[in-house]
Amino acid sequence: MPYAIGFDNARYLKEQTQPILDRVTRFDNKLYLEFGGKLLFDYHAARVLPGYDPNVKMMLLQKIRDKSEVILCIYARDIEHKKIRGDFGITYDADALKLIDDLHEWGITVSAVVITRYDNQPSVRSFRTSVERSGIPVYIHRATEGYPTDVDTIVSERGYGANDYIETTKPIVVVTGPGPGSGKLATCLSQLYHEHKRGIHAGYAKFETFPIWDLPLKHPVNIAYEAATVDIGDFNMIDSFHLEAYNQRSVNYNRDMEAFPLLRRIIEKITGARSFYQSPTDMGVNRASTGIVDDEAVRAAAHQEIIRRYFRHACEYAAGLTEKATVDRVVLLLDELHLTVEDRCVVPSARAAAKECEERGKGNEGIFCGAAIELRSGMVVTGMNSSLMHASAALVLNAVKQLGAIADERHLLPPDIIDSISCLKKDVFRGKMVSLDLSETLIALSIGATHDPSLRLVIEKLKELRGCEVHMTHIPTPGDEAGFRKLGVNLTADPNFATKRLFMY
Repeated sequence: MPYAIGFDNARYLKEQTQPILDRVTRFDNKLYLEFGGKLLFDYHAARVLPGYDPNVKMMLLQKIRDKSEVILCIYARDIEHKKIRGDFGITYDADALKLIDDLHEWGITVSAVVITRYDNQPSVRSFRTSVERSGIPVYIHRATEGYPTDVDTIVSERGYGANDYIETTKPIVVVTGPGPGSGKLATCLSQLYHEHKRGIHAGYAKFETFPIWDLPLKHPVNIAYEAATVDIGDFNMIDSFHLEAYNQRSVNYNRDMEAFPLLRRIIEKITGARSFYQSPTDMGVNRASTGIVDDEAVRAAAHQEIIRRYFRHACEYAAGLTEKATVDRVVLLLDELHLTVEDRCVVPSARAAAKECEERGKGNEGIFCGAAIELRSGMVVTGMNSSLMHASAALVLNAVKQLGAIADERHLLPPDIIDSISCLKKDVFRGKMVSLDLSETLIALSIGATHDPSLRLVIEKLKELRGCEVHMTHIPTPGDEAGFRKLGVNLTADPNFATKRLFMY
């Protein structure tokens, strides 16, 4: 079906800006605003709220940039373990450096980088050096003594007082990080401690898009948040503190609910006064629901995201990267909404293409792969593997033929270019797999365009694939995955390996 818009960015920006500015006035013109989720390139939000600009939070910050600055937090162990951000395929420390560059391009000041829960990890030093040489101060925070039960120690010179005070100059200090567990909350509370020691009655608030507090608990958008966090065990629940204080139902998630009593005690200990936050919902400033203009569209999009998450975790389980319990939790969410993986329209189409490939006997190394893409018009195009190229490569070529109204029998890649690349892979690199993956095919296509001007139209049509839905019957090779990531499609795959080889080269 054609893509429907369910979210209005302009309306959201109008409704979201004022609550943040209002929150600053409740304190001594100093607010530490914890940004949950992705500050930039929030593709999960864009997938479940169709029409949502992945960078709308940056647009929000631009509107208040004269009043705001940024502190970036990163967990030392994420650097040490080279944790990967899945949508970019880069490590968290690389993503932090990228975020600093992106913020500068948007005209947003990065005041400092904080490496949290540092424990003398040698791998952290090079990251620290890179940031400091760019002129940005780097602060080291170790694990807070006494946390999480001994509030008297936490709120003391041995606890938050052991951290260096980060100098800031703007009323709103956005505290963000490349992912969950970055130490954002601890950094906010540490700063609150130091500010109050200096006589500045600063405050804290949280800006987190999901779960959306004023949507129903079982709304598919909120369930999609659970699907996105099954690996860390998050689940949504009614905010009982809010219900008791205001007799109003609101949605929050288990970690915030569990942490709230302790967090309230810490804030009251720091400020010496009763907290005006009576619930986790109170702490938030999120107005995402105001941007939803088509509830049916966002429900449908959320259903698709839950199915995508199933395939992602199923493939990770096949590769030994996650536990079966993680996959089982997503299956329960699918069952709760009466969804099956075939409700993702590209899935049966890709599987049918693989079956056709097998019947024709055209697969390579006895493996028959199929792939399918849903174009923005709603049309589904398929591709299959062969001795010349992977199913992903055939799929993209077939898709741009359709978009460019190019005859199916026309070969977009000159045979001499294919032969030359295959020869390079086999005879020079001594590779075992000589068929072209998607990344190689895209490069070959760009080379062909220098000799055939008509192929420049094909290159332009590649832009129209961004945001389209793709499914493969086998786990993509690194070259296929990288190619799809650069094209910006929403890729899923069945948890099957595309070759019997354990190492692909």
